Amino acid sequence: MDTKLQTNTENYKKIEKVIKYIDENFKEQPTVDALAEYIGMSKYHFIRVFKEYVGVTPIQFLQSVTLNYAKEHLKESKSILDSSLDIGLSSASRLHDLFVNIIGVTPKEYKEFGKNVKITYGYGATPFGEALIGFTKRGVSYLGFIDSSNENKEQLFERFKEIWAKADLIEDDNEAQEYLNKIFIDKEKFDLYVKGTNFQINIWKALLNIPNGTIATYQDIANSVNKPKAVRAVASAISSNHIGYLIPCHRVLAKSGAMSGYRWGIERKKILVAYEAIKKDIKS
Repeated sequence: MDTKLQTNTENYKKIEKVIKYIDENFKEQPTVDALAEYIGMSKYHFIRVFKEYVGVTPIQFLQSVTLNYAKEHLKESKSILDSSLDIGLSSASRLHDLFVNIIGVTPKEYKEFGKNVKITYGYGATPFGEALIGFTKRGVSYLGFIDSSNENKEQLFERFKEIWAKADLIEDDNEAQEYLNKIFIDKEKFDLYVKGTNFQINIWKALLNIPNGTIATYQDIANSVNKPKAVRAVASAISSNHIGYLIPCHRVLAKSGAMSGYRWGIERKKILVAYEAIKKDIKS
């Protein structure tokens, strides 16, 4: 792995660790010096790296991004989501859906677990930790993050294989890293080649309509697809999402504001939500 990318991965793990520490100890209002010492960084290097990943300083994060912050943003989520839907989802405030097009597998491919589908896959570094990506000529077919506290490398690969059980899998870490760079660094346009039921795909498409920097509830998503009583089914479909980050399931929280149910780690979800929300606040 490239030295710079390796450093980015290591830095992400440290920021993930300190985010968890802040979340558990925010009532004590730990100092920057204490936080830097906790993850073994110098004070100013820690501030620089933290701001690079989260978008604000550690103190700004400590003061702003808590459960109450999430709850406050949830108050406005319904109106924002409704507005986006009302204008035909053509607003410039959208991000992912401007660059992402979902393509579902054919009924035959779904029934046969991707038989004869050629998928290149591999591991690589991203700003949010090490990831496994799978892609075909039709687009990204899998993107998952390694979470040391929840899902290791082997478990992540098994989950990937479970979805594409009969596909022709070809490992190529170099090509995988190039693809990840296109997603996270170059921000190139791409398609998503997903395997799911019609209902699941409709829910995943709805997630693309949540504006960048906004969070929504499961109920909001259920309402947006005209299934207001199907909250549990919606939650199940969201949890089945096999393309992290690009299909932004991290933007969906419980009505209480609780950040739960993210298969690639709650701390990673907090970082993604914090990064997008605070960046949005800074721009507005």
